Amino acid sequence: MTKYFEDFPAGSVLDCGAFSFTEEQIVDFARAYDPQRFHVDADAARDTIYGGLIASGWHTASQAMRQVVDHVFADAAAMGSPGLSELGWKKPVHPGDRLRVRLTIEEARKSASRPGLGITSQLIEVLNDADEVVLQWRAAVLFATRPA
Repeated sequence: MTKYFEDFPAGSVLDCGAFSFTEEQIVDFARAYDPQRFHVDADAARDTIYGGLIASGWHTASQAMRQVVDHVFADAAAMGSPGLSELGWKKPVHPGDRLRVRLTIEEARKSASRPGLGITSQLIEVLNDADEVVLQWRAAVLFATRPA
């Protein structure tokens, strides 16, 4: 069943599942997109402030977005996003860390200029097993309103 703007009222908190990365996944992603030493070389990473290999923040953000799509947007009349207002890497992510994604609808309003569209302000958080936020972003997301 398709979910529309009206199905995402302000205050809604949605569970978007969990994931983790292996060392191999971290290194493979980083070699392709973010080849800094603490992402691609476990030995060199030990001599950094992280004390070991960590995932690229872009890797974590990409997987978190996948979780949001699979758990929310895939069954919704989502119409994209005009952008982010905040993106922050709060804590390092190590191989094997179990992470979960939480989406909170902070605001929801119908578009004044585009009938048939609603705009939500969303907070997406990635939390580790200690319930610490390791990554978060805020975004505006457009949804079609329910057909009359």
